[in-house]
Amino acid sequence: MSFRQVLILATVQLVTLLFGMTITIANVVLPQIKGAMSATQDQVAWIITFNLLATAVVTPMAGWLAQRFGWRRSILGAVIGFTSFSLLCGLAESLEALVFYRIGQGLFGAPLLPLGQAILLASFPRHQHPLVIMLWGIGGVVGPVAGPILGGFMAEAFDWRWAFFVIVPFGLLALLGGHLALERGQRGREIRLDWTGFLAIAVAIGAAQLCLDRGGRQDWFASSEIVIEAAVAAIAAYVFIVHTFTSDRPFVDPALLRDRNFAIGLMIIFVMGMLSYTPMVLFPPLLQELRGYPDSVVGSLLAARGIGNWLSFLIVVPFTRWNAKLAVAVGLGSQAVAGFAMASFDINLTSFDVFWTNVLQGFGFGLAYTPLTVLAFTHLDGDRATDGTAIFHMLRNFGSSIFISMTILLWTRSRAENFATLSEHAQPASERFRFAEIAGGFEIATTRGLLGFADEINRQAAMIGYINAFLLFAVTATIATPLLLLMRNPE
Repeated sequence: MSFRQVLILATVQLVTLLFGMTITIANVVLPQIKGAMSATQDQVAWIITFNLLATAVVTPMAGWLAQRFGWRRSILGAVIGFTSFSLLCGLAESLEALVFYRIGQGLFGAPLLPLGQAILLASFPRHQHPLVIMLWGIGGVVGPVAGPILGGFMAEAFDWRWAFFVIVPFGLLALLGGHLALERGQRGREIRLDWTGFLAIAVAIGAAQLCLDRGGRQDWFASSEIVIEAAVAAIAAYVFIVHTFTSDRPFVDPALLRDRNFAIGLMIIFVMGMLSYTPMVLFPPLLQELRGYPDSVVGSLLAARGIGNWLSFLIVVPFTRWNAKLAVAVGLGSQAVAGFAMASFDINLTSFDVFWTNVLQGFGFGLAYTPLTVLAFTHLDGDRATDGTAIFHMLRNFGSSIFISMTILLWTRSRAENFATLSEHAQPASERFRFAEIAGGFEIATTRGLLGFADEINRQAAMIGYINAFLLFAVTATIATPLLLLMRNPE
C-alpha cells in the first residue's frame, strides 16, 4: 500500500468509528433517558429507530453527493453536521427535541459508511478488497465497542448527556483526518438528482416506520392515524416502483438488480440489518431494570459484541477467499445459535451468559459481513459500486429500524399478555400461598407484600417478553441462510 492509500484507509476507519459509536452509545443510556424524560419503553426506542430511519432514507443519496460535490466535500460536510447534532443531542431538554436531533444525526451520518466503502473500493485493486474491507471493518468494530463502554462510564459518572458530548472530540478528529487525506482538487459534476424517486422512497420508509412504531399504542387499524400512515406508505412505495422502471434516470438504477449476486445480497443485508442492533437495544433495559446492573457494567457487557467481531477478523479473509458463501452461512448460523441461547435465558441470567452470547453474535456478524460484501459487489465497478453501496446500506439500516420496532412491539404485547395470564393463576386463595416459603416469601395478606408480589409478576412477564424477542431474532437469522444457495462464488 502507498502512503496515500494508508491515509485514506485510516480516515475512512475513523469516520466509520464515529458512526458506529453513535448507535451503541445511545443504547446504553436508554433506561436513564427513559426516567429523565418520563417516557415509556416504546417511546424511548424512537431515539434509536428514528435515527436509523433517517440514516436509511438519506443513504441512497450518497452516490449523488459523491458525484455532485466530490468525496472530500461530501465527507467533510457530513462529519460537520453529524458532530453538531451530536452536541445538540446532549443539550436536548425534551424527548421530542432529542428525537429530532437524533434524526439530524442520522441525516448527516448516513453518507459516511457508503462513501467510505466506495472510496476504499475505488482506491484499491480488486484483489486487495477482502483485506481492505476487513481492515475497514476494524473501525466499524472499535466504534460499537468503544460506544457502550464510554457511554456507560460517562452516564454513570455524570449523566446520559455526556454519552453524546463524548462523540464531539472524535468528530473533530475525523474532520481533521478527512481534511488531510482526501484530494483537494477533486470536484463534483453537475448531475441531476431524481427528486421524485428520492421523495417517494423517503415518504414510504418514513410512513412505514411510523405505522410500526405507533400501531400498538393506537390499536392498529382501528385508528385513522394508522390507516392513513399505511395508505401513504403503500402509495409512496407504488409511486417509487413505477417511477423507477419508467424514468430515464431514476433515483435507483434498476439495472443493478439484474445482477443476481447483488439482488440476493440486498435481501441478505436487509436481514443482517435486522440482526445488527436488536440485542443491543434489548439488553440494557433487561439488565438495568430486571437485574439492577449499573450503566458501566452494561456498557462493558455490550462491548463483548466487538470482541466477537475482532475474533472473526482472524479468519474472515482466508475464509472468504476459500468459500465466501460458506463464510456467510457460518456467520448467520452463529447469530442464530446466539439468538436461541438468548431465548433460553431466565430472569437469573448471569454476566457470563450475556458476555458469551454477545461475543458469538458479534463473531457471526463480522464473519458474514465481509464475504457478503464481496459476493454482492463482485460484478459492480465505478459509479455502479457507489450507487450499489448506497442501496446496500440503506436496506441494512431500514432493516435495523423496522426490526427494532417489531421486537419492541412483540416485547410490549408479550409483557402485557403474560402479566394478565400470570395474575390469573396467582390468586391469594390458592393453596400455594398458605406457606410463605413456597410463595417466595411474599406476605400477600399485607398491602406491602401484595405490591411486591405484583412487581415480581411484572418482572417475570417482562422477562418472557424479552425471551420471545430473542426467539424472533434467532428465527430470522435461520430463515435467511437458504438464500445463499442462489448466489455464485466469485472467481
